Amino acid sequence: MFVIDPNKKLRLTITYPPSTGRNFDEILRVIDSLQLTDKYQVATPVNWKDGDDCVVVPSIPTAEALEKFPKGVTEIKPYLRMTPQPNK
Repeated sequence: MFVIDPNKKLRLTITYPPSTGRNFDEILRVIDSLQLTDKYQVATPVNWKDGDDCVVVPSIPTAEALEKFPKGVTEIKPYLRMTPQPNK
């Protein structure tokens, strides 16, 4: 299984044995995550679902993150900051 973006860049590869079914919910989750992270400079944690909190990428300073994400930023560690999903 491959996900290729509109710029023809390979974004995801999933390999299953032919005898194993595909997890379609996971495929949709990954596509939602890719679109969200491309647009809003966030990352999605393990087991993230649409509407859950996201991780502010470490390259954004905290002061800038507070301006960029008006719903708030929760600092768990200096390198791990969470924000509500920006487009919800």
